[in-house]
Amino acid sequence: MAKAFLGLGSNLGDKRANLEEALKKLKNHPRIEILKVSSFYETEPVGFIEQDWFLNIAVKIDTSLTPLELLEFCQSIERDLLRKREIRWGPRTIDLDILLYENFTSQSEKLTIPHPRMKERAFVLVPLEEIEPDLVLDGLKISQILAKLNGEKVKKVE
Repeated sequence: MAKAFLGLGSNLGDKRANLEEALKKLKNHPRIEILKVSSFYETEPVGFIEQDWFLNIAVKIDTSLTPLELLEFCQSIERDLLRKREIRWGPRTIDLDILLYENFTSQSEKLTIPHPRMKERAFVLVPLEEIEPDLVLDGLKISQILAKLNGEKVKKVE
């Protein structure tokens, strides 16, 4: 079994229901065990800003899926929840990103792990820090990376 961290986000339709449905699909996979789920966070869009705010969470899992199998399963959840890829960084019903996978790294066209822009995005780091505060990325704790970011609004939702 390998530990992995996923980032989930939604900004179309019933955002919370979309995230909860994605979590349910992850939980029901026989080769995935959900270990921790962050709180929900409202986050402003990054990149393409003419869209509704997102609802984001981070999830820590234990899995016997390979990184590519996990990617394929995450993409199947996106298809099931009618994700459309029309505008880069645009609106979406659901987005599942593999942030980290044990000690695995990949720079392939199909799969990049660690996630390539994770350290630039508070909407990823804030929920990730909540569930794994001592996590170190490139020699820095998440809190140290977050201290260097500015501008992006992230608000915990009760």
